Amino acid sequence: MHNMNASHLTVRNLPSELAAALDREKQRRGTSLNQTVIDLLRQSLGVKGTRSNGVGRLAGTWTEAEHKEFLSAIRSFEEIDQDLWK
Repeated sequence: MHNMNASHLTVRNLPSELAAALDREKQRRGTSLNQTVIDLLRQSLGVKGTRSNGVGRLAGTWTEAEHKEFLSAIRSFEEIDQDLWK
């Protein structure tokens, strides 16, 4: 078996539509292009690793006032509209 050191990888002739899709995914995830490619390769090849949905960078950023404002704003979603259930 050939032992390949792939710690650095160059991809040539990347189609423009694939490059654009990678850029969109990178933006959606809020990660670097390198991290996005690593995560996508792990996912597609079934290699276990840490997964991120990109929202970890937001954790703990709300002030207490912002948290209370958010809870107040979504309070109406907790109410059941009885007319919809008739």
